[in-house]
Amino acid sequence: MSLKCPGCHSESMRTFELYGEQVDSCNQCEGIWFDNGELNGALSTADNGNDHVRIEESLGPHLGLSKRQCMHCEEQMHRYHLMDGYQIELDVCHSCSGVWVDKDERDKVVQSPRLQGLLAELNGKISVKTWLFQFLSQMPVEFNLKTRSQPAITYLLLALNIMIFAAYGTDLDIADTVFANFALRADEVLHGSHVWTLFSHMFLHGDWIHLAGNMYFLYVVGDNLEDALGRMRFLGLYLLCGLAAAAVQIIADPGSNIPMVGASGAIAGLFGMYLLWFRHASLTFMFVIYQKKLSPMAFFAIWLVFNVVGLMMAGEGVAYWAHIGGFAMGLILGFGLKSRVMQQNPLLAMLNEPEVKIRR
Repeated sequence: MSLKCPGCHSESMRTFELYGEQVDSCNQCEGIWFDNGELNGALSTADNGNDHVRIEESLGPHLGLSKRQCMHCEEQMHRYHLMDGYQIELDVCHSCSGVWVDKDERDKVVQSPRLQGLLAELNGKISVKTWLFQFLSQMPVEFNLKTRSQPAITYLLLALNIMIFAAYGTDLDIADTVFANFALRADEVLHGSHVWTLFSHMFLHGDWIHLAGNMYFLYVVGDNLEDALGRMRFLGLYLLCGLAAAAVQIIADPGSNIPMVGASGAIAGLFGMYLLWFRHASLTFMFVIYQKKLSPMAFFAIWLVFNVVGLMMAGEGVAYWAHIGGFAMGLILGFGLKSRVMQQNPLLAMLNEPEVKIRR
């Protein structure tokens, strides 16, 4: 008796070896049938971070009866998510414990054990320590992938900004001299004077609070972006976002002679790239005493609203156009580079799949 494909009902089935297991595949739709234990064996052999897979112990919620029938006992199968937080659908026969996997889901199923531990970490509950830190600092806390290497450029930028500010921040006379020569003034740059301030302004800050806020956000998003991009590309894009931020501020207010300082525009550019590449991350937001995990989309939407409202109500002193310009450049770069970044970072690509659902 020929076997009938559960997916397309074709009787053109063949046997082939997949990670040491002899499995059945349809020549028409290329879906794969795993007899009892074969899926566990294949996943345990595959290079996916888990040598002892027990898929039946990690299945997600039961989704009801499937329209498909088991190709051995012809019983109606049942639909399950592959695991909590990874909404790949499997068809499982309760009678003979066979499993059907569609062609376009095969690679995702094979690599799914890598995601299991990551999802548990990303979905972790907010600790008392995290709540206390944000309550006292009013700064968000990030839940994201651990980086594969030390973010040397991020640390270098942090150190440079802190050391430069320490050199002038406690002496008003030195600060006046530094701002006169290295802060950006739109009218001067447009007249060809102090052009170097397009770069130098990114490494100056008005006070310790200004510095601390910028450096904290650089620390939060910089390590993951540097890990995804590589050190030199990360540095180049950071500076490019800072230049774009300065350009937008100059265009918006070309006659201004108010000194512009700070890494905010460059860091806003990092926000744009982070938003597009790390959709699985969470950033906590605190309203009085209530702390909530938000997606990057929701968190940066709030940040953008604050900047737009600030722009509409702006007095002098805050370069809101620079923030918006840097963020826009980050989005442009993020869209343009996303395909390459995902190709170079397979785990990041997996976490960007629509089937991955993070609890917040």
